[in-house]
Amino acid sequence: MDRSGDRVGVEVSVVLPAYNEERTIEATVETTLSTLGAFLPAGAFEVLVAEDGCDDRTPDIADRLADADPRIRHVHSDDRLGRGGALERAFSAAAGDTLVYFDTDLATDMSHLEELVERVRSGEADVATGSRWMPGQIADRPAKRGVPSRVYNGLVRLFLRSPLRDHQCGFKALSRDAFERLHGDVEDEHWFWDTELLVRAQRAGLEVAEFPVEWEPKGDTKVDLVRDVFGMGSQILRLWWQVSVSPRITRRVSVGAGALLTVLALALMTLYLDPQAVLTELEGADLRLVGLAGAVYLLSWPLRGSRYRDILAELGYRERLGFLTGAVFISQTGNLVFPARAGDGVRAYVMKARRGIPYPTGFASLAVERVFDLLTITVLGGTVLVGYVLTGSTDAVISTLSGGVPGVDPRSARVALTVAAGVATAAVLAVAAIVVSARREGNLIRRLVTGVSSDSYADYVAGVLESFVGDVQAVAADRAAFGRIGASSLVIWALDVVTAILVLAAFDVALTTPTLVAVGFFAVSVGNLAKVLPLSPGGIGLYEAAFTLLVAGLTPVTGATAFGAAVLDHAVKNLVTVAGGVVSMLALNVSLTAAVDETGAADADHDAETVD
Repeated sequence: MDRSGDRVGVEVSVVLPAYNEERTIEATVETTLSTLGAFLPAGAFEVLVAEDGCDDRTPDIADRLADADPRIRHVHSDDRLGRGGALERAFSAAAGDTLVYFDTDLATDMSHLEELVERVRSGEADVATGSRWMPGQIADRPAKRGVPSRVYNGLVRLFLRSPLRDHQCGFKALSRDAFERLHGDVEDEHWFWDTELLVRAQRAGLEVAEFPVEWEPKGDTKVDLVRDVFGMGSQILRLWWQVSVSPRITRRVSVGAGALLTVLALALMTLYLDPQAVLTELEGADLRLVGLAGAVYLLSWPLRGSRYRDILAELGYRERLGFLTGAVFISQTGNLVFPARAGDGVRAYVMKARRGIPYPTGFASLAVERVFDLLTITVLGGTVLVGYVLTGSTDAVISTLSGGVPGVDPRSARVALTVAAGVATAAVLAVAAIVVSARREGNLIRRLVTGVSSDSYADYVAGVLESFVGDVQAVAADRAAFGRIGASSLVIWALDVVTAILVLAAFDVALTTPTLVAVGFFAVSVGNLAKVLPLSPGGIGLYEAAFTLLVAGLTPVTGATAFGAAVLDHAVKNLVTVAGGVVSMLALNVSLTAAVDETGAADADHDAETVD
């Protein structure tokens, strides 16, 4: 929305964020106008009702008020924008250079409005905010409001290093210049918008003034569990990461940290393994079986390309198998070279640069692929694990595990196995729910979340979940495509298991049924789940630790042999991946380092295209 050009002389714009405020909005507007008129010249102010997709009489009342008084404007939205989104939209439309907002319940005493306005209007501060927790204020807060508020503000001061005492008081003002400078960086569109605005203003070097106000709660609080626990808490962590951690993570730091974690993970293995024994085991491995293992693993790559082709086809794009296999090779090579799974973003870049496929589609296709990978790994290891738990056979697994690997506490192992079985069951049920939801007109995800809370932040949470499951639903809606991609995933990971079994056989290990079960259903699955954590390039160290623990604990294979097999298995797979990645980079004329550098731009473009 453009700023109104016919409001010459307007210096102060007061925005009243309103959602279903039919009982109070008219009185609030009248009080605001009379208070402003007491200290500002006529024609120097306006009041904007930022009506946020209301489903009561608020829009009609706002229209009537705006028609009757030229100082009043109604900024309507058909859709729920959230508190922050409604404020930003109204501020963009406002005519004044001093922008003010406060809650429509008028919980803050309006005698403070002149001080709030003049702090910014006079140039004393870029941003001004009232405070219910400063000395000299009067705020009658019941425990259900006061305790959470103090805890919340304490967490903000701790994590975000803000010296302010009250970040969420709905009584703030800022200059037009400050708004233009900050609003593009403020990501939250709901209740955390207030806090993020203040924190980013301080980080930008702007003057933020906090002053005590008299405050009295009006009506029932709109605070609820979904918004506060899952919303505000996660937003504090998100902003902390963005302003305090992310700027310090350069590529040199990432690579160095990944290398350190890899060395540390491998070094910890020497606490109960003899390094010389491991080297001896590696020297005695049958190279013919190792070569066969490499050939088997190579067979899985065209299947990866074929699966990716099916995923893209469901999203509306058709590409050649060879190109897609090369793109997968390149992205997985990037994951081996750089930590934090930076190679995932590389694939979206390759698809955009070489085939013009938009970033949102590239990232969506990756999300679908990852879901199928995680589900398949969970099924491979989780099916047997759930069987152990349901049949009461976990004690046998625990006794062999704790006896084979020193330091494993039986009670902790029992809890871990039970939790892992629960996670496996939950994963299967979650995908089943996604499939069912894809075949129904009703939205099960939104219905579930809004059943807990009807707050605007619940809408936000539901939207995040919908964007995640929507990618899978695009595939799940087509039964044939879902079946093909699921079957491809099973074959891909079955070949991964066969590769590990052949490597283990190269150490002259007798492949009994218990050994096959331990390797096929546990070691490879859990090892690959450990690699999901983006702690080291390619999951080196994490995979070996998980593989060794389970094979040595569940079979007669010694720890040195199990570790040697884990190292060689991982090495074979990584060598095939890197070789395929190098060939693909040459064939497609893609520089891996350049692609990783472009990943940040890919993320930015993805976010921009998503917003558009």
